[in-house]
Amino acid sequence: MIDSHCHLDFPHFDEDRDEVLARAIEVGVAAIINPGTDLESSRRAVALSERYNNVYAAVGIHPHDASTLDHHTLSELRQLASHPKVVAIGEVGLDYYRDLSPRAQQRDAFKTQLSLAAELELPVIVHQRESAADVMAALQDWALDGHPGCVLHAFSGDLEMATEALSLGFFLGIGGPVTFLRKGTAGSSAQRLPEIIPHLPPSCLVIETDAPYLTPHPYRGKRNEPAHVALVLERLAQLSALPSDELSRQLTDNTLRLFQLSLVT
Repeated sequence: MIDSHCHLDFPHFDEDRDEVLARAIEVGVAAIINPGTDLESSRRAVALSERYNNVYAAVGIHPHDASTLDHHTLSELRQLASHPKVVAIGEVGLDYYRDLSPRAQQRDAFKTQLSLAAELELPVIVHQRESAADVMAALQDWALDGHPGCVLHAFSGDLEMATEALSLGFFLGIGGPVTFLRKGTAGSSAQRLPEIIPHLPPSCLVIETDAPYLTPHPYRGKRNEPAHVALVLERLAQLSALPSDELSRQLTDNTLRLFQLSLVT
């Protein structure tokens, strides 16, 4: 398995990072993609990729911090992205739920980083919350001239959005919410995901934890960690009616292809 999205650099792991990685390896996690959320986090992600053979980095400015993306920041992102273990630009996108940066600045930062990804021929890791229409509009424009790859991280859209993403050659990142017990409001992502997964080809999916967040059932309320990606795989196998080992091979192949990745052994 590959955890395609984990914030291993966050302080939640400062006390036991080595033990967290050991538990992940024990359950079969071969690699972890650690995306940055701001300039400092991107630096930390690259540093962790140098420290651990099975950790890879992405660099980018999250929409919460879109107002910090200036010429200097963009220049340093470009420099960080030249590191051999940086495999994507991300986590980038739009977040209209928290609105921690003005929406116009979010859209500008998103488009700027999409252009950077195209320039560097790197895939993008896209965050979307309450902003599906604007995210897809920006990605459609970006995809017109071809694109180096895209994953809609922590996918929370409906089947129509999933189908549109697939038509553009994008991947969907599936994490802990697919395991949640079916509570909450109708139409929520926790309700939708189990309903739409059987309609999606496994060839378009990758799995993730978004650790330390989005902890899967039965550990909700506790810190998430990469080893829990096995619970996501187990639930996806149930929903897809496929043997877990067969699905695991497909999802790993998808992730390797998306991130143009060759695992260090």
